[in-house]
Amino acid sequence: MTVCPAKLTADLIRCASVTPEEGGALVLLEGVLTDAGFSCTRVDRNGISNLFARWGDKGAKTFGFNGHTDVVPTGDAAAWTHPPFSAAEIDGVLWGRGAQDMKSGVAAFVAAAVDFVRETPPSGALILAITGDEEGAGKDGTRALLDWMAQAGEKMDVCLVGEPTCPNEMGEMMKIGRRGSMTFFIEAVGVQGHSAYPHRAKNPLHALTDLLGQMTATPLDEGTDHFDASTLQITTIDCGNPANNVIPREARATVNIRFNDAHSSQTIDAWGRSLADAVAKATGVQFTLRTEVSGESFVTPPGAFVEMIASAVERETGRKPVLSTSGGTSDARFVKDHCPVVEFGLVGDRMHQTDERVPVAQIHALKSIYARALHDYFA
Repeated sequence: MTVCPAKLTADLIRCASVTPEEGGALVLLEGVLTDAGFSCTRVDRNGISNLFARWGDKGAKTFGFNGHTDVVPTGDAAAWTHPPFSAAEIDGVLWGRGAQDMKSGVAAFVAAAVDFVRETPPSGALILAITGDEEGAGKDGTRALLDWMAQAGEKMDVCLVGEPTCPNEMGEMMKIGRRGSMTFFIEAVGVQGHSAYPHRAKNPLHALTDLLGQMTATPLDEGTDHFDASTLQITTIDCGNPANNVIPREARATVNIRFNDAHSSQTIDAWGRSLADAVAKATGVQFTLRTEVSGESFVTPPGAFVEMIASAVERETGRKPVLSTSGGTSDARFVKDHCPVVEFGLVGDRMHQTDERVPVAQIHALKSIYARALHDYFA
């Protein structure tokens, strides 16, 4: 009996797996995969639930899949047309949190993999690394799975991540890389004073805005072969000053940067600190910079694996996917240190929104694409 990906998606949606809650989603998948002959291991860490599943022998040619069953909060449930965990199917559309991001992608690959090993057992192996922490901090999800795999001697030769990748139409885009992401948390400390006597104070806001102006004055780059230009956005400036006649002592700002492969987080960090040092020297205001790095930029260059996935997409949808590195971060940023990785999944126009939903036909189409990719890889 074949596995229906739409039904499995609906069953997963009914699991209220808002990060970090497992919600029964991984238990459900473990049952489906175990029944199909997969060896399953829970790789939980620090309260985060993760599932590793293997079919086939270690050391064999191995196709890997990475996905997540955790979802973002629903917001006001009363604002939804249908309850967010009801998995209501109306006129060929499946409603619910995770319908696009990305319980449908996980269900489509599980359905394709189970049918594949039952109907045409490959000369090789399949690995599924499913996390419950993609929408959260990401420290104990796919990272935990990869750490455990290294200790257990498990290895994927290639990996497909099932995140939604298509902006508007099924098959129009796949991801071969992602920009890096990092954030500067900047604190400026001057000398408080009366605004009528500025010569007795050192205004941290003036120094801070000078620094921010220099950061935004010139583009970081003009793009590279596989990436658009890097971007820098000031996301907040604050000093908490309730008075209009007081120069504050402290001011803070946050700057988020999405960077391409012309940079690393280390080079951008050094650039930001160099600018801050120069402004501090000129103004006497002291800066403290703290950085958080969500991931480095990476690209899987076009080659056999990229072309195989693109071919499977085109043959099933009639569309040749654009090879993109756009968007935010995904767990591919961790997998890329383990093996070549690409991403392909559904249209993502409703992910994280109220009334998230997906056409059932897209879920079946995604299963067909994944099934073709498996057949082509092991052919």
